[in-house]
Amino acid sequence: MKSFWRFIFRRSLPSTALRQMDFAVLGLGDSSYAKFNFVAKKLHRRLLQLGGSALLPVCLGDDQHELGPDAAIDPWLQDLWEKVLGPHPVPLNLDLSPPGVLWPSKFTLQFLKDTPSSGPEELCAAGTDPQGPPSELQPFLAPMVSNQRVTGPSHFQDVRLIEFDISGSGISFAAGDLVLIQPENTASHVQQFCQALGLDPEQHFTLQPREPGVTCPTRLPQPCSVRRLVSQYLDIASVPRRSFFELLACLSPHELEREKLREFGSARGQEELCEYCTRPRRTALEVLCDFPHTAAAVPPDYLLDLLPLIRPRAFSIASSLRAHPSRLQILVAVVQYQTRLREPRRGLCSSWLASLDPAQGPVRVPLWVRSGGLTFPKTPDVPVIMVGPGTGVAPFRAAIQERVAQGETGNVLFFGCRRRDQDFYWEAEWEQLQARGCLTLVTAFSREQEQKVYVQHRLRALGPLVWELLDGRGAHFYLAGNAKYMPADVCDTLLSIFREEGGLSDPDAAAYLAQLQRTLRFQTETWA
Repeated sequence: MKSFWRFIFRRSLPSTALRQMDFAVLGLGDSSYAKFNFVAKKLHRRLLQLGGSALLPVCLGDDQHELGPDAAIDPWLQDLWEKVLGPHPVPLNLDLSPPGVLWPSKFTLQFLKDTPSSGPEELCAAGTDPQGPPSELQPFLAPMVSNQRVTGPSHFQDVRLIEFDISGSGISFAAGDLVLIQPENTASHVQQFCQALGLDPEQHFTLQPREPGVTCPTRLPQPCSVRRLVSQYLDIASVPRRSFFELLACLSPHELEREKLREFGSARGQEELCEYCTRPRRTALEVLCDFPHTAAAVPPDYLLDLLPLIRPRAFSIASSLRAHPSRLQILVAVVQYQTRLREPRRGLCSSWLASLDPAQGPVRVPLWVRSGGLTFPKTPDVPVIMVGPGTGVAPFRAAIQERVAQGETGNVLFFGCRRRDQDFYWEAEWEQLQARGCLTLVTAFSREQEQKVYVQHRLRALGPLVWELLDGRGAHFYLAGNAKYMPADVCDTLLSIFREEGGLSDPDAAAYLAQLQRTLRFQTETWA
């Protein structure tokens, strides 16, 4: 993809290079991010510049839409096939596949009569002494050292400071890097799933691809137990997408259940599917329990077609190896919320991590590290301004620890939370650093006065300092936290500071901000 991208944007390509090509671009994006579908839009424009002829306007699928990306994709695909099949009809000896056809499964599960005597699963599992740096294919099983709640008992959210021992792992990281953690399903959900599908969790199997060239999931050991497949690989706690219902309908022997599943899988049934599944965040496991005759008839061969694999979750590393050698710390907000369903919705990884208690016995968590979206200046004496409300402060703790260890004192942190006594993370550490002259701390406690005060308000109040640091001393500006409103509010505040403190016009203020972004002096790490 990188090679293609570099090639297609070569300036030497003539404007007629693609004059004989028809094209259509479908983008999958999430409108909660600032650069929504940036790649699809840019590619569409570039193909037009090179003389290509667009069959259709670019399609911008949006994960934030109530009906998901399908809201844009369904009508677009219908138009696309009409455009394509007109001049390029299907050959006479071929037919279009009618909807509802059951295709062969990608893999076959061959169950073993006897349980393997040795522990093949453990042999294939992540080791504590991996060859080369740990990765998704070979994570490091890190011992959990501590798992401490850092919010007050009356606070609405459980937030954990979790520490891992990474001695002997070969893991190294810098401020701004991420740790990826591979979570597991709960034992009760695994049991429920096996009962619904009539599976024996202790039975072992080998996985075989049906077609040449198809590889088995690399993390899956061979042979593997059903329990391990369901607990560590199949994402039974995810909210299923439309394709899940389409396949279930094909597999269902029960007329009433099959009709309902077909409806959920059809274009006209998307409003109803949203009401049943997407809006209340109903999980794949709960859907299977709602369609018991269908669930009991699902052939094991189709498990990997029906359910996605559990994806690793990324967390900002909240510590520096200079301050905590052989340790890695993360700040985890445990996701739990209520919908109209009786059971609360819980985040798979955060809830799993919160349930682990190293005080009750050894706990090991599969993890590996990758570089993150934030890079901090290596030039000495460059000040940094960091805006990190809530758990967004995590990467800045790593940066501050690292910079203080290197003798850098130009650290300005804007931290926001609800109440000082409930969710002021690392209060004592910040105050100690401030007393040593290593940190300027600016706080916003939104619920401690009648009118809510957020980080952007404190930023505006200190506009002269912000402008002096950015324009006078070449400071770098960093922003981390929830992507919903805060990033846009902070950018608006910066623009107003540039206008009022720097005397810039509206266009010049926008250009100044764009220049900071282009030169990586303004960096963000946000999440939905």
